Amino acid sequence: MPNVLVPEFSVRDCDVSRDFYCNILGFNVRYARPEEGFCYLEREGAELMLDQIGLGRDFDDHMPKQYPFGRGVNLQILVSDVTSLANSCAVAGVELYLPLEERWYRKDQKKVGNKQFVVADPDGYLLRFFEDMGTRPYGDHRKGVCHRQEAKP
Repeated sequence: MPNVLVPEFSVRDCDVSRDFYCNILGFNVRYARPEEGFCYLEREGAELMLDQIGLGRDFDDHMPKQYPFGRGVNLQILVSDVTSLANSCAVAGVELYLPLEERWYRKDQKKVGNKQFVVADPDGYLLRFFEDMGTRPYGDHRKGVCHRQEAKP
């Protein structure tokens, strides 16, 4: 069964973006239409599409006008080994937008834990990769449970 939601990112250069997603972030190309600057990517069940602006079909009235593209959007992507993925970014010299951290979020009467980091792709789309750390009771105030991350200016 196909994924019920697959985002499509408008990108400046599909080859550059595909290289970033595949060689650094571990995505695989499911299929591509190079003549249209398009590729469909997958990693551990997460799927997304890349479409180069100016090739193939564009939605001219809705194209990003300036970097960073996708302002206000960040995608959360579950992975099996978030630490190795963060290390892959470091080895490639890719700066993390938000460094690897452990965070606990209230969900109803419990807390759910994420080990996570955020990275921007070559066009500025934010990707939050995370590994599930399980749950805790809501009243659990162990170190690191209740701190707030200050917003970046």
